[in-house]
Amino acid sequence: MGSCYLVDASSARHVVRLVFYDATMNEPREISDETYKPYFLISHPLTAEDDMSIRSLNATTRVIEKRDFFTGETRKLTLVELDDPSFLGAASRKFEEKWEDTVPYVLSYVYDHDLVFGAPYRLGNGDIQPCWEIEESLRQRFKDKFHSMKETDPQKFEMLERFFTLCSQQIPEIPLEKLGLGEGIDYERLYLAFLLSRTANLPLPTTLTNRQVSTWIRSILHFCFRKNGILIPRSSELRKGETVRGVPGALTFQPKTGTYFNTVVLDFESLYPSLIDTYNLSYETIDCNHEGCAQNRVPGANHHVCTKRRGLYSALIGALRDLRVYWFKPLSRDVSVSVEERRLAAAASTLLKLILVSSYGVTVRIHGLAQPALAESITAYGRYALGQSWSMAEREGLRPLYGDTDSLFLDNPTDEQVKNLKETVRQRFHLDLAVDKVYSICVLPRAMKAYFGIRRDGTPDVKGLTAIKSNSSQFVQKVFMDCVKQMVNVKNWTEFEQAKVRIRRVVEGAIVDLKSGKIPMRDLEYTVRLHFDPSEKPSVEALHQPYQCAVQLKNSGRKVGTGDIVSFVKVKPFSYGGKIFTVKPSDAVSDIHEVNVSDYVRNLRTALGQTFKPMNLSFEEEPKTTLTDFI
Repeated sequence: MGSCYLVDASSARHVVRLVFYDATMNEPREISDETYKPYFLISHPLTAEDDMSIRSLNATTRVIEKRDFFTGETRKLTLVELDDPSFLGAASRKFEEKWEDTVPYVLSYVYDHDLVFGAPYRLGNGDIQPCWEIEESLRQRFKDKFHSMKETDPQKFEMLERFFTLCSQQIPEIPLEKLGLGEGIDYERLYLAFLLSRTANLPLPTTLTNRQVSTWIRSILHFCFRKNGILIPRSSELRKGETVRGVPGALTFQPKTGTYFNTVVLDFESLYPSLIDTYNLSYETIDCNHEGCAQNRVPGANHHVCTKRRGLYSALIGALRDLRVYWFKPLSRDVSVSVEERRLAAAASTLLKLILVSSYGVTVRIHGLAQPALAESITAYGRYALGQSWSMAEREGLRPLYGDTDSLFLDNPTDEQVKNLKETVRQRFHLDLAVDKVYSICVLPRAMKAYFGIRRDGTPDVKGLTAIKSNSSQFVQKVFMDCVKQMVNVKNWTEFEQAKVRIRRVVEGAIVDLKSGKIPMRDLEYTVRLHFDPSEKPSVEALHQPYQCAVQLKNSGRKVGTGDIVSFVKVKPFSYGGKIFTVKPSDAVSDIHEVNVSDYVRNLRTALGQTFKPMNLSFEEEPKTTLTDFI
């Protein structure tokens, strides 16, 4: 019998219906199970009040054992079974202390039966048997790459091997309309949906549509808990009694404002996931109760990390990181495999990166995943790693120009200096620094998180500057990019000064075109999303320009509300409803003479001036000389 892929599951009362796709017969197959009942857990032994509540529910109970996530000790608990999953929420509310009552019924079934969505199985005589087969050559490559981990970090290796095995299974080309999932989905999207199903253990319909990474991570964790017989902690237990709150963020060094040639940007590879893995940062390892562990302090934070246990979350995130960094990412660049294999490997690497990028964020604010102490420890180690790397660069004679979160900008370093710094960081922190970008010319304004550079291949790279933000008009954005292009071939100071002359000409030409009406009206539009309903603005308050536009649209019969996007053009001031307005909706401006040209010129000069100031370029209008100046 061929492979059948578990793609979906549903329930009706206490009947679970599993949907498989039979790749041989090219059709769906269903298996139903009436023996599995929805449940939640409460304390053992029962109190008289709990016993009375159970009787009122007509529920059945049994005593089970689970491991406590934080202590590792075995706990006895009372499992309360119901006949209908729709009663689960109301029933569990009768008990002050309960666990696992929020785990969805069908996911609970899949977790408890050690099934994995998207994985292949053989079906027969009511049995569901995994058939996870891998070519021996592929398995050997995996062993060769990760053999040392099996001895040094067995918990992480076990997770990595399982993820690798699941992700290496064949992906069937399912005609989704047969499963009621629509049609017209390309193979790459189907491939990613299957990989996500296997990684997060979620149904295929969910992975095709759900983009909430916190949902993926929660499912991965809950499956790990159930698979290892660990009691899933309540949200308050996971937070260790703290309320969800903000935590200190990343470290940013003030840019050394100026223009630089041959700027090398080093990035920590997957910094936060790497810190979680390397420093064993997990829910149960932060501020543990073991004697001696309190000496293993988190730098710059009032926390310590366990030295006696490998954290579940740290091993899990480390396994996913290694699968991406050491398997899928290199495979996406391996010319010995087909173009299609490289394309799919790149897609898999991007998917895993999405999960990894969120591995810190969910610990800050997501209900059921947040723990302030863990979040604080992750960012504290991040600040420490960047700060120490900056200091090491200075000690080794390098000139760091700017640092932000996981990036370090170096001024004209030699290849040997970069290599030495990478090796030093690797030995000191067990973190990987890699060359992310090299700019032939880089301009650093005073503002943090804002700069632009020209890569060696001539590609402009612009980050966070006012001129290219979404609330700037296309006119400003296009002029700015035209200015940047004048520096594409600049390699020395002489060429730089020549480029500055060309940039001035670009700006002067754009202003002449604007004043003569040659700029298309669509390039003068500002597009802004409304944060609240314009009708709720107090009538006495001066309206900001987006709301001036919204009022005019509403008065013309258009429906405009919170979250809507409005487009407008700045015009010469005019009276409207007893107020002075300075914009009109884009489609209400037909005459170029209505446009407030001087305002656009002023905005252009300001935006470019902020950006190009480090190049000693100013775009302020030259003051006109009058007879009074000579008197």
